[in-house]
Amino acid sequence: MGTTHMRLNNIGYLTKEGFKGIFKHGFMSFASVTIIMACLLIMGVFTLLAMNINSIISELEQQNEIVAFVDDSYTEAEAKGLKNAVLSVNNVESVEFVTRQEAMDTFAEDYDSGLFDEIDATTFRDRYIVHVTDISKTAQTKDDLEEVEGIAKVNAHLEYADGFIKVRNVVSIISGILVLILAVVSVFIMSNTIKLATFTRREEIAIMRMVGATNSFIRMPFIIEGLILGILGGGLAFLAVWGLYEAVCSHLLDGVVGGLISVVPFSTIMWPMLAVFLGVGIIVGVFGGNIAIRNYLKV
Repeated sequence: MGTTHMRLNNIGYLTKEGFKGIFKHGFMSFASVTIIMACLLIMGVFTLLAMNINSIISELEQQNEIVAFVDDSYTEAEAKGLKNAVLSVNNVESVEFVTRQEAMDTFAEDYDSGLFDEIDATTFRDRYIVHVTDISKTAQTKDDLEEVEGIAKVNAHLEYADGFIKVRNVVSIISGILVLILAVVSVFIMSNTIKLATFTRREEIAIMRMVGATNSFIRMPFIIEGLILGILGGGLAFLAVWGLYEAVCSHLLDGVVGGLISVVPFSTIMWPMLAVFLGVGIIVGVFGGNIAIRNYLKV
């Protein structure tokens, strides 16, 4: 019972010392929390941006259609017979056959029907509406469809696919580089904060070593200090990302852009992002604390 009580006292003492270190060096603690926030905020912004770009690309993959026109010389029955050949092309997810008459009816609905009074369905071609699996391979799919015997012409909107693919790749590269740089800076600031604390308490640490205190006991207040700063930075960064994302999304949805794109709800990533932010904050804090104290614990 006495041992348990002693352990609880030790935990209470070490935790109190960890909190004391934070307030004793307020400016450096503030700098540590701020840099962790900056790192995680940028990481969160680029993660959400990449998620929304991927969502738009997925929508484009559903909506972006390749139109494969059948040769004029083919009868409707012969044109329908090309379905398996079109489906067998790599990256083709699904196809829909549209007859000449159906194509004409669609155009008549979209435009002034008076334009079609003297035009019959033979003016149009039978066609296949093709949906692809991977929008980044649209150009190759277009070329492959043109090789199918009986397909005379293929139309595809390649500019949309290429544009979004490039943006997604740039965002992924930039976010990775920035997160790496800021993570290193976070650990550096954190370790310097705790080094300042260890320097001001170097005599106390020396006395504790002389009376036989273990390295773990000496190290723990600094680990707790880093842990608290990391959790604080991760939590504040999460709230900042949440507020910023909701504000931007609200502005976009209220504007013209809202009718053109749909944004990923923050609720779909809320809890995983909170877990990652707190986890990164804890890792950076504990790692920084260990770096700062290790020189003082060498024999």
